[in-house]
Amino acid sequence: MNWKVPLADLNYDEQETQAVLEVLQSRWLTMGAVTQAFENEFARFTGARQAVAVSNATVALHLACLALGIGPGDEVIVPSLTFVASANAVLYTGAGVRFADILGPHELNISPESIERQITPHTKAILVVHYGGYPCRMPEILELAQRRGLALIEDAAHAPGAWLQGRHLGTWGDVGCFSFFSNKNLSTGEGGMLVTNRQDVAEKVRLLRSHGMTSLTWDRHQGHAYSYDVVALGYNYRIDELRSALGLAQLEKLAAGNARRAALTRAYWHAFCTPEDRPALHLELPFYGLPGAEGNRRLDVQPAYHLFPLLLPPGVDRQAFIDRLRQAGVQTSIHYPPVHTFEYYRRRYPGVSLPQTEAVAARQVTLPLYPGMSDEQLNLVVTAVQQALA
Repeated sequence: MNWKVPLADLNYDEQETQAVLEVLQSRWLTMGAVTQAFENEFARFTGARQAVAVSNATVALHLACLALGIGPGDEVIVPSLTFVASANAVLYTGAGVRFADILGPHELNISPESIERQITPHTKAILVVHYGGYPCRMPEILELAQRRGLALIEDAAHAPGAWLQGRHLGTWGDVGCFSFFSNKNLSTGEGGMLVTNRQDVAEKVRLLRSHGMTSLTWDRHQGHAYSYDVVALGYNYRIDELRSALGLAQLEKLAAGNARRAALTRAYWHAFCTPEDRPALHLELPFYGLPGAEGNRRLDVQPAYHLFPLLLPPGVDRQAFIDRLRQAGVQTSIHYPPVHTFEYYRRRYPGVSLPQTEAVAARQVTLPLYPGMSDEQLNLVVTAVQQALA
């Protein structure tokens, strides 16, 4: 469909084209010097000691679990209001998941209190998701993890460039995992990055991402090795030079792109609020009024503004609302159908009840948000929402 306002769009120009051409002209496409440069720049940007580029964020999460020793008999606490990869990556290791609830309609991130209620003698780690690029309550969650002796993994797929109390999201826990899928703030088509301050974790991840081999093709090409051993059961989770080149180009644009996302988000909030600064049309606006949001700005919080979620009034037919926006040329989505409600997870974990997650998920709709979105397009979306709810 030819959308007047798509849900997301690439922030690409000649810079990305030139970056890819330079890789093609180098005649080295597999993981090499460009990937190393991308890793170094991403580590510098986030303040992490180590960054390891991989083929996507799902494998970053999988490798994070493996590097932290998670396996059969263990459990990892995860939110259900997330993309299914957050839970799938845990199951790949043979471990199980325990689902925690979110804080509520105004803050769609995992609840520290719900996390603590889910801890059992089998719990090995907590996996948090910074929904929409808004920080989870990391000081509370980090204190809880340290007090209970648990590893902490951050799914920061939505959050490149976001920080809290001077620390980039992804660097609070033992491991942070980023996504570079096409709709993300930093886009390479496919691709991901794992960051950590732990040398032991970085070394294990680098080994496992390439078949457990002691040297890489690039090492041998450079004359640093002529053969290799295999010392672990690894995987082919490598990224390539083309995507790494795109990542370097996108990293230069990330701060400006996030700033534009922030401006658009504030414009949405303003459009959907009354003069008394309250949500209009009986809408609820997640994250509005929280630290880092319009009307309550603090210097120690910076979201990445990856998504613009809203909650429809109770009783509104969501599909009819989505259809009306489609007729106006506006693409929408749902973030997310809760993981525990999918058939596979219902069979595996019957009887899971997450009241806040389920109540929010039934009313949630995501509106378009991307750096290239014009003010005119935003006004078109706002008008379409107002008319659909009239």
